[in-house]
Parts: sequence; C-alpha cells; structure tokens
Amino acid sequence: MNLKLKGKRAFISGSTQGIGFAIAQQLLAEDVEVIINGRDQVKLDNSLTVLKREFPGAKVSGITADFSDKIQVEELMLRLNDIDILINNVGIFELKDFKDLLDEDWYRIFEINVMSGVRLSKKLLPQMLDKNWGRVIFISSESGVNIPENMIHYGMTKAAMMAVGNGLSKLTKGTEVTVNCILGGPTYSDGVARTIEYLANAQNLQVEQLKTGIMQQTNPHSLIGRFIKPDEIAHLAAYLSSPLSLATNGACLRADGGVLKTV
Repeated sequence: MNLKLKGKRAFISGSTQGIGFAIAQQLLAEDVEVIINGRDQVKLDNSLTVLKREFPGAKVSGITADFSDKIQVEELMLRLNDIDILINNVGIFELKDFKDLLDEDWYRIFEINVMSGVRLSKKLLPQMLDKNWGRVIFISSESGVNIPENMIHYGMTKAAMMAVGNGLSKLTKGTEVTVNCILGGPTYSDGVARTIEYLANAQNLQVEQLKTGIMQQTNPHSLIGRFIKPDEIAHLAAYLSSPLSLATNGACLRADGGVLKTV
C-alpha cells in the first residue's frame, strides 16, 4: 500500500534501537525524511550506518540528546523545525517493587517518558497547526491500562502519555493534524532482550525457554502467545503517520497481541 508519505519529514525520539528504530525503517521505506535520536553518539552513528546501508539514497540523519537532561533537550529542539511527523517513543523501564521506589525514581521516569513528549509536542504541534498538516504519535503501552505490580511507576507514565495525547488531540479540531497513541504489548525490544538474556544466564536457562516461561507467567491470556516484534508496532505507527489515517484522531490504538481483555 502506498501510504502517500513521500516528502514528509519525521523526528523519532529514542530511535537507535527497538521500536523507534523499526519505525525509522518503516518510514524510510515510505520515502520519508527521518531524523533519529539517541543519547550515545557512537550508537547513533552505528544506527545511521545501518539505515543508510539498508536505504541507499534515503534522507536520514541523527541528533544526540539525553532526555533526562533539560539542557540537551532544549538544544535538540532548537534544531527541530518543519517536522511533519513526531513520534514520541523515547522511554525507560525497570522492574522495582513499590516499597523500594524512591521519589527520585518517580521523577526520573516521568521526566523521560512523559515530559519528553510534552516538550517536543509543545514545540512542534503549533508548527503543524500553522501549516494544517501533521502527525503526533505517542508510543504508550498496555501497561498504562493494566498496570504491572512490579513497575507501577512505569505504568503511571504510560497512562500519562495517553492523557497528554488525548488532550492535545482536542487542539487539532477542524484541521488535518492528528494526535494518537499506540498501546504496545509485551515487545521484544533491545532493552527487554538484554534483561531476559541476563536472567537466562543467571538461571542457567535458554533464552527461548525463559521467553516462553515469562509470557506464560505474566501474560497467559495473550492471543498471540509470544512477544511482539518491534516492526509489528512500527507498521501501525507508519499507518498513523499517513494521510490515509486522517479519520483517526485522539485515539489509543492497540497493538498489544491481545493482552488487554477490555473491549
């Protein structure tokens, strides 16, 4: 399908790996000019090398910025103009019991997961409204609906992203600008892969064995019965970036593998 995205310009936060990187690949395949982002220059350069090799002649560049550092974020935003598609993807997670969470843990994860999208949207949404075209997409999670007991602070940020996205969509009434959220399910991103590989080594288990065990224990009602691949989230992000998705606005769309049991 031709998503009619040729010539559009996208910025994807937290996109040197995982879901963000997969979205970059999808948009580049649709002839979108893509700006990726990461906090490590070496990793950013390596990701750009891969993308340029995979998509010869594509317009792709990168900006280094750590979203836990307000100064770096301000410098990043000075370099962002004329963006048609904003993908608010950057985020961190950790397994931590509620009783062990410090105030600093709550503030840190909120600063990165929520305020990154708030600040980027505040900068870029008005520009989209001025030219009467744009897409803002928040990569949220089913954890914002079904809050994990061992990641309550993470689930809180994903719920907040949905609230921010829905509120911002009200500002687009009567325009060709949309703001939507994607509720991803358990995805085998790089961060999850590292955690599972560490646990597998510690427990002397095969990675695939542990992946299966984790899904059966934590998400026994998953309809696909496995971790979601990053590009399966990216397919939906590419569609929501397209002019074809104009009738979808202010929505939270599920790419959760059937984990959520609500209608």
